[in-house]
Amino acid sequence: MTKRLFTLLFALLFTNAVMAQFSLKGIVKDAKTNTPMQGVTVSVVGKAIGTTTSSGGEYVLKLSKGTTQVRYSFVGYGSVTKSITISASDVTEDVSLEPSTDQLAEVIVVGSRASQRTATDTPLPIDILSAQELKTTGQTSFDKALQYRVPSFNTVSTPVNDATSLLDPYEIRNMGPSRTLILINGKRKNTSALMYIQTSPGRGESGADIAAIPQQAIKRVEILRDGASAQYGSDAIAGVMNIILKDKFEYGSATLSVGTTHKGDGNSLSFAVNNGASFGEKGYVNYTIEFNRTTLANRPGMVSAEAEADANLGFDAPLATVKSFLAQKPDAGNINGQPENTAAKFLINSGIPLTEKSQLYFNAAYVYKKVNSFANYRTPYWRTTDDGLLTPAGQTYMGYVPTFQGDLNDYNATVGVKSDNNGWSTDLSFTTGGNKQLYTVSNTRNRSLGKNSPIYFKPGGYEFTHNVGNIDVSKQLSDKLSFAFGSEFRMEQFTVYAGDTSSYVGSGADSFPGTTPNNAGTFSRFNFGGYIDLGYDITKDFLINGTLRQERYSDFGDATVYKLSSRYKFNDDKITLRGSFSTGFRAPLLHQIYQQQAQASFVPGQGIQTKGIVNNVSPQAFALGVPKLTPEKSTNFTVGLGYKPNKNLSVTLDYYNIVVKDRIVLGSEIAGTASGNTALDQILVKNGIVAVSFFSNALNTVTSGLDYVVSLRNIELGSGKLAVNLAGNYTFENKYTSITNTKLIADAGKSVFDRTQDALLFQSRPKYKTILGLDYTVKGININLNNTLFGTTHFHQNGLDANTDTEFVPAVLTDLAISLPLSKDITFNFNVNNILNVMPKWDFIDLKTGVRTRYDANNNVPSQKYFDQYNLITFNGRYSNVTYDGSQFSQLGTTFQASLNVKF
Repeated sequence: MTKRLFTLLFALLFTNAVMAQFSLKGIVKDAKTNTPMQGVTVSVVGKAIGTTTSSGGEYVLKLSKGTTQVRYSFVGYGSVTKSITISASDVTEDVSLEPSTDQLAEVIVVGSRASQRTATDTPLPIDILSAQELKTTGQTSFDKALQYRVPSFNTVSTPVNDATSLLDPYEIRNMGPSRTLILINGKRKNTSALMYIQTSPGRGESGADIAAIPQQAIKRVEILRDGASAQYGSDAIAGVMNIILKDKFEYGSATLSVGTTHKGDGNSLSFAVNNGASFGEKGYVNYTIEFNRTTLANRPGMVSAEAEADANLGFDAPLATVKSFLAQKPDAGNINGQPENTAAKFLINSGIPLTEKSQLYFNAAYVYKKVNSFANYRTPYWRTTDDGLLTPAGQTYMGYVPTFQGDLNDYNATVGVKSDNNGWSTDLSFTTGGNKQLYTVSNTRNRSLGKNSPIYFKPGGYEFTHNVGNIDVSKQLSDKLSFAFGSEFRMEQFTVYAGDTSSYVGSGADSFPGTTPNNAGTFSRFNFGGYIDLGYDITKDFLINGTLRQERYSDFGDATVYKLSSRYKFNDDKITLRGSFSTGFRAPLLHQIYQQQAQASFVPGQGIQTKGIVNNVSPQAFALGVPKLTPEKSTNFTVGLGYKPNKNLSVTLDYYNIVVKDRIVLGSEIAGTASGNTALDQILVKNGIVAVSFFSNALNTVTSGLDYVVSLRNIELGSGKLAVNLAGNYTFENKYTSITNTKLIADAGKSVFDRTQDALLFQSRPKYKTILGLDYTVKGININLNNTLFGTTHFHQNGLDANTDTEFVPAVLTDLAISLPLSKDITFNFNVNNILNVMPKWDFIDLKTGVRTRYDANNNVPSQKYFDQYNLITFNGRYSNVTYDGSQFSQLGTTFQASLNVKF
């Protein structure tokens, strides 16, 4: 027995000796300044073991006996790998890192298919945003973070929620969401199933759901501000956004964030984990899991009793009845602002070496999002009864507020193989993706069914999917000539789901009528494209690049486009001239070709009316003489100047001019004429439609402007360093040059494009936007102060006087971000956005005199003219902050967010 115990004790001691770990510690310093470096990554090569240095440059790693390869790396510095031998005691190893301009000049993936270049070598204007830059905005979603970092990027939450609350429209250079191509690791991201049809920015278009991408998974973002149809195909008229995912794994992290608004609503809670593993020198897997939830933020205005009771402005109801109701609900029970939102996101990115010269890679993402919002409150003088369906027994009928629930599933995945053999780089990949949205409305009724109506409806939904195959081949033929070619096959499918019978029969569900079976269906198409790309460095300073692309679509035929670009550097590379000219195209979305529906929307002076959208292959469109959609065609010219006299100062100016022919628009609502005896009147009456809209290649447009970026870094200030960044966009021209109407509509004195649509398409985004950022770092603490100037925004809301517009006046929003390291592994971040609680403010503009009038709903002696106009465009005050069509920035006021990041 004693012998067994001795043997066991010896075995335990031997095991402990073998498994014993010792400390590898030391200090990492800047080789030039000899100062300690905080945040340096210290990792064991090939293993998920690592740490980062403290504010004093110190690090500690626990290692077992033996020889271990340890890498020291930091952005902007050359990495160092050391062979460390642990014998029987702790080891101290101090390291110095050399600054490296090569590390700072990060390779750009987007822009040229022939060869990857650095930001200073590219002949095209490209923005590069790091994950840290996005994080300092304090915004809860990726698209809103871009709003406060990229001057030409704009997105605003729509004031009217329902389906649009699932995805806010965004755009670059005022070109609409469908003209910016979204890539993930260089591969096409699927479009959303939702098409915007409300009178708000982005009307008639759709874009990829970039808000679904978890910020913790992003390594950097590259935004090509130039037409790129020749390189990437359709949807790239305004530019390309390439989202680069985190790859090589160095350490795991968990982030907990909480936030609220100054009114104590709109509370947000988010938890994200980023983790993974590295294997070998090149193998990695990196994944992110994120959960977030945002509660309701309600921003309704005070409703005017006089307007509600008026026959022209409201509901022709007894004033005493209206006042009695508004005494209890001054906002008429309306709920609008920011809807309740819950999301779960998962993303994985991996690379697996197959041989020394080839790699298998894949990435995949899945997002589930649920949104709960509200339609306009149905007051008891608007809907005078609910047939006893929505009022509890024994209680007085007080109207009802229909609810809207949207369920979104979005996924994308890519698998591919990259290889390099004899100088030839080959990339073979397959990408799939989809976006599905199903809707539910409740606490409402179908009035045509009376007491037999349900109060819960499934009105249908939409789904978009695509499958994409890519082959890309490139070679550096000589030190001056690069060559690339490739092809893409894409299959797209768009599905419209019918609602349950009670949601569409008769007048349909109040607030959101369902889709009828005859408007439902599945529609698909495929296309095949190929390109050739050549780049030639005439000298080390002078570069030219050319691309030619041919596309074949199954539903409309061929498209051929090209691009030429050049760059010239002189004065020891301190000054760069660059420019490009390209032709482009945008294929009509399947949504735009096939979607047909009845839509309930607010009509000034008439309340909520049901109107129709007919698609381009319907009998109604044929009767109206609407031609089938064809691709948009564009020309894009850019010229720019870059100035970099030293490593700390850089200035770029880029002018752009984009001309689009046969631009696709969802036209204005075509209603009957006053005489009621035209051919148009007969068709509308026959189809039982109050007003009809449809898509057509109705416009030729021109857009021009200037982007500028000034960056000054490493300014000595006290014991810290200050960086100043100034970036802006100014639109010189954004307008249509001609309108094409069908003969039937022109003969009736109507037009598919009225002033309301004109304002939405060309003036609903800021004419200019400037971002001034101050970034100060001292003793590991980072303070970021951003000031964003939003320029004027114009609307001509439906119902406005012909000689009146509304203009949102310029405003500056100030945001503060503080990052405080609590230890080498724990960082606390605090953000206050819109510190001064600036809200959108708008004026009426008399187009004849130029006089601006700020209407105050509480004014004791209001102008009767503006009293009427104010109520028409705010639904009698319900949308007083932003009007029914929107504004140039969010209306929630000051918001606060705190987060804790833990590395492990």
